[in-house]
Amino acid sequence: MGRSPVSLSRLKLGKLKVVRRQLLQRYEHQPFVSCLAGLYGCQWRRYQRAKAQPGECCCSRLECGSFVLLIITFFLTLIFLYFWSEAQNDYNDFDWFNFGNFGFWFPWSVVLLVVAAALFTYIALLLVLAVCLLSEGQRLYLHWSHKIGILVTLIFSICATAMLTDLWSQEWTTLLISFQVTAPFLHVGGVSLMALLSWPIALHFFRMNKRVRQVALLSLYLAVLFALYLVPLGMYSPCIKEKGTLGPAPILIGHRGAPMLAPENTQLSFEKAIESGGEGLETDVTISYDGVPFLMHDSTLRRTTNVHEVFPNRTDDSAAMFTWAELEMLNAGSWFLWRDPFGTVSSLDVDERVQVQNQTVLTLKEFLNLAAQHGNLVIFDLRRPPRGHPYRDSWITRTLEVLHNESCINSSQVLWLPADQRSVVQELDPELQQTSGDHAPIEELQEEHIVRLNLHYSYISQEQIRKYASVNISTNLYVISQPWLYSLAWCAGTHSVTTNALHVLKKLQHPLFLMTPEEYNLMWILTDIVSAFLITAVFIFHWWRERGLPFWSGSRQVNENGPYSKFRTESSEVQGIRWNPLFFDGPSLALDPDLSLHVPPVHGFPVPI
Repeated sequence: MGRSPVSLSRLKLGKLKVVRRQLLQRYEHQPFVSCLAGLYGCQWRRYQRAKAQPGECCCSRLECGSFVLLIITFFLTLIFLYFWSEAQNDYNDFDWFNFGNFGFWFPWSVVLLVVAAALFTYIALLLVLAVCLLSEGQRLYLHWSHKIGILVTLIFSICATAMLTDLWSQEWTTLLISFQVTAPFLHVGGVSLMALLSWPIALHFFRMNKRVRQVALLSLYLAVLFALYLVPLGMYSPCIKEKGTLGPAPILIGHRGAPMLAPENTQLSFEKAIESGGEGLETDVTISYDGVPFLMHDSTLRRTTNVHEVFPNRTDDSAAMFTWAELEMLNAGSWFLWRDPFGTVSSLDVDERVQVQNQTVLTLKEFLNLAAQHGNLVIFDLRRPPRGHPYRDSWITRTLEVLHNESCINSSQVLWLPADQRSVVQELDPELQQTSGDHAPIEELQEEHIVRLNLHYSYISQEQIRKYASVNISTNLYVISQPWLYSLAWCAGTHSVTTNALHVLKKLQHPLFLMTPEEYNLMWILTDIVSAFLITAVFIFHWWRERGLPFWSGSRQVNENGPYSKFRTESSEVQGIRWNPLFFDGPSLALDPDLSLHVPPVHGFPVPI
C-alpha cells in the first residue's frame, strides 16, 4: 500500500529541512569571510567572490603574481624593520650625521623607524588576510589600491636599505651581532609561524589534483620547517652560559659625560655621569689658538654652541682657531634644550633647565680636576690642531703640561689613547695606562706597553676578549647604550664599556637573555616537538575532512562520496514541492519562519526553498 500524498510531501519537506540546516551550518561563517574579502579585495558581497574548487588554483596568474610580490615585500620590509630597530644604539650618530649634511636638526632615525613599522604592519595585515582567505578556500583578488601600496612599500624598503648600506654599512655588523641574543627567540617565532601556515598548506595540499604540485608544495614547506628545526645546531651566544661562569658587570664610562641628561662635554654632563654611577669619563680634547686645551668633539663649534649668534661669520671655522677668551663667550647648553637630541628634555625640572641654559665650554684642566675629586678614570681623544696653528707640533707636550702641572689628577687614572709619540709619552710618564684603538696582534701591543684596548662594539668576540685578557690586556667597547648590547658585552667578558645611557645600564642586575645550556635545549626541543605535533594534527584533520570531497578533473566530477554529497537534493524532489498552508502547521512553522530562503548552490545545483 503506497504512501499518501501528504505523507510523501512531509517526507520531502523533511529532507529539505535537513539540507537547509546543513547548508546554514556550512555558511554560518560567511560574515567573517565577507570581512576578509572586503578588506583584501573590496569584495563585500557574496556574489563578488568565489571559492576555489578542489583541484583549482587559488587565484589567477595576475593575482598569483600579486600574492608572490606581497610575500617578497613582507620579508624585505621585515628585514629592514629588524635591521633598523636593532640599530637604535646608533640613532644619535645617524641624526648628527644628517645634521652635518643638511645643516638643521631633525630626528630622522625615529621617523624612519615609525614609517618602516607602519608599512610593515600594513603589509603584514594584507598577508594575514590572504592566508585567512586561503584557509577558507576562497579565491584571491587583491584590490588595485593595495597593489599600489605594496609597490610603494617595496620601493621604500629597497631604497632605504640601499641608502643605509652605502652610508652606514657597519650597521649590518650590528644586525649579525644581534642574532647572538635574539636567535633563540627568533627560532621560536619562526617555528610558530610555520605551525600557523600548516592550516592553509594542508587544505590546498589535499585539494590539489596534480601530484607534481602536491609534492612541490609539501617539499618546500617541509624543507623550510626542517631547516628551522635544525638552525639551533649552528647558533652561538655568549649569553648561554653555565651557572657560576658569568663574570662581573663591565665598568661604565660616560661618553662625553651623560649626554642623555645634560649637554655633552659640559660640567653638568660629567656631574650627572658621576651621580649615575659612572666609574669613568670619556671626552674629546682640542687646543685653542692660545694654547688652552678644552673639550669639544666636533671640528667646528656649530653643533654644540651658539657660535652662529656670537660669531656669525665664523660658524664653519675650526674650533682650534678660536682663542680661549672667545670660547668663554659661547653658551654650550642652550642647544640641548631646543634640539632635544635624545628626547629626554621633558624629564628635566625647572632648576635643571636653568643649569643647562648656563653651561659653558669646559677646559681640560677643569675636567681632570673633577675626575680627580671623585676618583674616576678618564679617557680622551686628542685632536691635532690644523695647519697654521701655534701648537700644531707641540700639542702632545701642551696636553701633558696640563696633566702634570695644572691639574691634580693621578696619572694612573688616565687611559692615554693618542697613538702619536706614544713611546715619548711612555718615557715621560710610565704610570699612564697606555690604551690603543687598534685591533693589533698581541706581540705588537705588548711592545707598546698597551694595557687596554678601546674598540668599537662591532668587535665583540668572547674568544678575542679572552685572548687579550690572558696577557693582562683589558677591553673597552664603545659606544654601547642599548641594554641588549650591554648584556652581550657583559656575557662576552668585556671589562668596560663607553655609554650614553649610564642611568639605564646601571640599573641592570644581570644580562638580558641569559640562560643555561639546559634551559636553551629545553626551549629548543619543546618548541620543535609541540610544533611537530600541531602540524601533524592539522594535516590529519584536513586529510579526514577532505577524504570524501568530490575530486575534480577539469570540469568533470569523478567522486560523489564526499561528506556533503548526502545532502544533495534531486531536481524532481524539489520541483515536487509546492506551497500549501495545510503542510505548515503548529511548531514546524515557528521553527522555520523564513521558508523563502534561497540557499546557495551545492556542487553547482541551486536549491530554492
